[in-house]
Amino acid sequence: MTPTFASHFDALSGWRSTLGRRVGDLCRYLGEHDLADGPINDALALLARQLAGEKLIVAFVAEFSRGKSELINAIFFADAGKRVLPATPGRTTMCPVELAYDPEEPPTLSLLPIETRLQGLSLGELRAHPRAWTHLPLNIKQPDELSQALTQVTRTRWVTQDEARTLGFWDDERPGENPPLDEDDRVEVPQWRHALINYPHHLLKQGLVVLDTPGLNAIGAEPELTLSLLPTAHATVFILGADTGVTKSDMAIWRDHLGTHNLARFVVLNKIDALIDPLATTVQVDAQIEAQRQATARTLEVPPERVFPLSARQALAARVSGNADMLAASRLAELEQALSTQLLPQRRHVMQQVVEAALARVETHVARRLGDSRRQLAEQMLELRGVRGKSSAKVRLMLKRVEEETAEFELCTTRLQALRVVHGRMLKDTLVGLSSDRLREEVAQMQSEMSASLLNLGAKRAFIGLCKRLRKLLVAAQSGGDEICDMLSASFAKLNAEFGFGLSLHKGPNLERYGRELELIERNYVQYLGLTQALRLSQPKFMEQFRRMLVSKLRVVFENVSGELELWSKGASAQVDSQLRERRRGFRRRREALERIQNAAGELEQRISEIESQDMRLNQFLARVCELTAALREHGDSQPMPLDGLPGDPDSSMLHLDIPSSDEPAPMLLRHA
Repeated sequence: MTPTFASHFDALSGWRSTLGRRVGDLCRYLGEHDLADGPINDALALLARQLAGEKLIVAFVAEFSRGKSELINAIFFADAGKRVLPATPGRTTMCPVELAYDPEEPPTLSLLPIETRLQGLSLGELRAHPRAWTHLPLNIKQPDELSQALTQVTRTRWVTQDEARTLGFWDDERPGENPPLDEDDRVEVPQWRHALINYPHHLLKQGLVVLDTPGLNAIGAEPELTLSLLPTAHATVFILGADTGVTKSDMAIWRDHLGTHNLARFVVLNKIDALIDPLATTVQVDAQIEAQRQATARTLEVPPERVFPLSARQALAARVSGNADMLAASRLAELEQALSTQLLPQRRHVMQQVVEAALARVETHVARRLGDSRRQLAEQMLELRGVRGKSSAKVRLMLKRVEEETAEFELCTTRLQALRVVHGRMLKDTLVGLSSDRLREEVAQMQSEMSASLLNLGAKRAFIGLCKRLRKLLVAAQSGGDEICDMLSASFAKLNAEFGFGLSLHKGPNLERYGRELELIERNYVQYLGLTQALRLSQPKFMEQFRRMLVSKLRVVFENVSGELELWSKGASAQVDSQLRERRRGFRRRREALERIQNAAGELEQRISEIESQDMRLNQFLARVCELTAALREHGDSQPMPLDGLPGDPDSSMLHLDIPSSDEPAPMLLRHA
């Protein structure tokens, strides 16, 4: 009984769902007892969305006819009982295909026409324009109709050389890489630029996104695939032919598109069944496969344990028929085990860190808030106990003292108003360098420097200069955030000393990770700005597309930096407002209690008892919050345990497609955006 990738992923999703439910329990408890302010509620809501919307993107990359689609069918979709993605000899997938799930959309195949390249818009921009896509409904009840509909991703069309050149499929400077011409001197190009498949598979519902890429020509012609889609994948599976090893075109893909990416890479030697020789023994065949594996590892400079010989066709047939011996012979289980043990724990660790950071912030906030309330109750208790046995004149003196303390405390409002003005001005100055306008100005300067050189030969130097300037902006933002933190810390200390506040400042944001994201973008883009790309960069349409994609990627980084600084500042301001309200409420309660005591001496003991009960309740609140956060931590530290499944049994080793019966309505599904 061997757990599959599906069962491991299912376990991780269950672990994540439990975390989400417990975060919801914590949110409800804090809300019911008024223990959280706006920023804390926003942080927990963001955490809940992150846990619910966590995606795991796995990209399958290869030259044509290496068996990508068949491997995807074998790992994820064997439970459909047949091939879901088209996988026939020759060229199959002609455009990048994303398989994902959205419960708010019906099962749909969305296709982006190849002509949209002429508009200069990026895929990210076109995702927000449904009318730009061709939408085909998918009948998930009929596997034959479903499979037939998905053959659209294999469609091509014939265009003239001029059209192919405009679309990016013909390069006069590299005639050896151009596609062949037919008898009418036409070029075969993909009919679609991109495809989104909304598919109600169990794994896709839990956040898996599968990216099936076309071959080398399409990768080279669609910069966004390599500049945006592949770098955002959490893992890539690079497929080679076991009978051919690493060919020249395979090596070009690896070197140009995968060799420098900072992601988990798995290499598959597919079609080992082609190496079976009726004149050779099993031992000899196994030795040949192992030799090919070692040679591949040396060529690609990866550890041999990251190279997986297997037969996707054999594995799919075994799972469809339930043949355990055939599945073992296909060796697919070794790849699934590697994906499960090397990729999934890393995703769990990332989510665990996010949860821990949010919990630390919640605990600090609740402890500070309850501590301040208990301190005020203790002051009232001492005051009321001092009234016991005192005359009405003494009570009047205490009332007067409360009024004087209230008036003295209200003097802090002027100080707080000045603090807000200074804080707002410093924050505004810090965010200026992170604005979209500033980002566009920097990218425009890069474009100007590129255009100033002959044939954009200075493109690489201009881009590196842009990245240096952007890093300086991030450093300036970090410096500005640190200055705000120092100013608030000093101001809070004075307010605490002079007006009895209990203000404490949460640690300021650390922006180092955004610097690393910027470095990753630089590494992914700079390899496309060398001398070999100079002619292409001189084309206005390609340059405009490059600029749009670059601005889109950079904007995400800078918006996240701005958002983190603003959220942290909002939390500091909300803490001041919260304690100001609580202090005013405390003075009002003290005054009301003394007034009641002045009118009816019998209420003194009742008021003391009420304060004692309030203090006990605050203690209970703190204890319950600690229980909820401890349960969250305990579950976050636990290891997801997959259910064992029989490798050859589709009922246990694969998770089934949710296909409704004929008398049930089809479920609502998703288009990945």
